[in-house]
Amino acid sequence: MPRILTRSSGCSARVDRTPPLIPAARFSSRTCRSTERSAGSRDSGGSRAVHAGPAAPIAGRARAGAGAGPGPRGAMRVKVLSRNPDDYVRETKLDLQRVPRNYDPALHPFEVAREYTRALNATKLERVFAKPFLSSLDGHRDGVNCMAKHPKSLSTVLSGACDGEVKIWNLTKRQCIRTIQAHEGFVRGMCARFCGTSFFTVGDDKTIKQWKMESPEYGEEEEPIHTILGKTVYTGIDHHWKEPVFATCGHQVDIWDEQRTSPKCSLTWGFDSISSVKFNPIETYLLGSCASDRNIVLYDMRKSTPLKKVILNMRTNTLCWNPMEAFNFTAANEDYNLYTFDMRFLESPVMVHMDHVSAVLDVDYSPTGKEFVSASFDKSIRIFPVDKGHSREVYHTKRMQHVITVKWTSDNKYILCGSDEMNIRLWKANASEKLGVLAPREKAAMNYNQKLKEKFQFHPQIRRIAQHRHLPKSIYCQIREQRIMREARRRKELNRRKHSKPGSVPLVPERKKHIVAVVK
Repeated sequence: MPRILTRSSGCSARVDRTPPLIPAARFSSRTCRSTERSAGSRDSGGSRAVHAGPAAPIAGRARAGAGAGPGPRGAMRVKVLSRNPDDYVRETKLDLQRVPRNYDPALHPFEVAREYTRALNATKLERVFAKPFLSSLDGHRDGVNCMAKHPKSLSTVLSGACDGEVKIWNLTKRQCIRTIQAHEGFVRGMCARFCGTSFFTVGDDKTIKQWKMESPEYGEEEEPIHTILGKTVYTGIDHHWKEPVFATCGHQVDIWDEQRTSPKCSLTWGFDSISSVKFNPIETYLLGSCASDRNIVLYDMRKSTPLKKVILNMRTNTLCWNPMEAFNFTAANEDYNLYTFDMRFLESPVMVHMDHVSAVLDVDYSPTGKEFVSASFDKSIRIFPVDKGHSREVYHTKRMQHVITVKWTSDNKYILCGSDEMNIRLWKANASEKLGVLAPREKAAMNYNQKLKEKFQFHPQIRRIAQHRHLPKSIYCQIREQRIMREARRRKELNRRKHSKPGSVPLVPERKKHIVAVVK
């Protein structure tokens, strides 16, 4: 508003009736809009317009200050809201509307309660959709005794049966693509060459045979590439991860070159038969073997001598090296437990895994090295985290009998198990995982639910739902019986220590109870 001039009694006086300036902090967007309207009306009509409210004085002062130059009441700064259209404008009509959100915790006082409800619902839905069994591969005429994975193909698996028959399976089509009558009697062990062009089998007929991975052409007979006749029965075989060398076990551990018919060297420590031998996938010159005299023996192929051995209370059936941690391996024992060892410190295991109710017959690691799967005589398979003493999952069916062998596929998604009743079963590694291609929104929702379940995993209700599993009656009754027996042993030891001279009954940790001795 321009200043008003009054004239009286021959003298002029200027009266400034402009109200004082409003501070910039109180200058609102509504004031800014009214200022723009007032300025536009002046430019268009050329006549003065009278505005109510503080907008007109502010506009007048801003013009006066701009024309008058700098001064104590010069031009002022105005703060205006600024937004990037990319944050809230859709690129196409098919996109979802972007909603800006303030993540300040003070504005969301009930966020934890909402997240807990979402975590509870996600846990319940996980158990609802937990359907791990995928398929059964039938075709063997006797129990499945051993299996091997193809090192280059995810969809190819080999299996050997108790009648000497070897089958090659296509997991994508879920059917057998080749059948070989390899041995007379049991197929005791099998392994694939590191390049995937051939595989080896050993059996009760005292032979080692090398076979082509590809099927013979039309008119060709199914014959092995090489056949080695040994002096004793071979009970296991494993191939080197990088070199044309393989190891067999039986009366002793033999290291073979593929081009020779006699072993390069023979390793032995003790007088009992050896049931399993495995190469270390990282430190490839190291081997581990399990013997019937309760020993786990470690060998160094460069020295051609045994390194050390650990003696347990009961016999170890097989072992498996961790593919990500060079010094760690897990042993499957007859005392219903699995033991994870660090080969540098064999005096006590790193972890004792106990949930099975019968002898553990096979074990295999996941490619990530964070979990492993075990097969047991109690007609079930279990998935254990490496750093936990109890399993996170148990798989069983009504028809599945004693599980002899188990494998975890190289893509970390599936588990294969072979059992007495001539079937190979295909399971999901994560029971509630959705198979197939996931949309980005599905992936985001799945990751969000997983983080919520991890955040609230120790809340009683969520923990109870997440850990609940239906078990066969036989396994359930044996678990309850073993729990009673453990409690009785613990109570007996406590009473003995209470009524004995202080220090006469030592307190032995659970990890050291099962170790008899370590020999170097």
